[in-house]
Amino acid sequence: MSAANDKMTREERLAAKLRENLRRRKTQTRELRESEEGGVSNDDAGR
Repeated sequence: MSAANDKMTREERLAAKLRENLRRRKTQTRELRESEEGGVSNDDAGR
């Protein structure tokens, strides 16, 4: 393999990881919003 092919593979791998991370963070944010709208927020739970 040449250096160019290695670099493309690495870039594609990093891009896939970034997309996966973005999806995960969006899901976490959505779940957090839904839990806050549905009742007690995390800040109020211990009071």
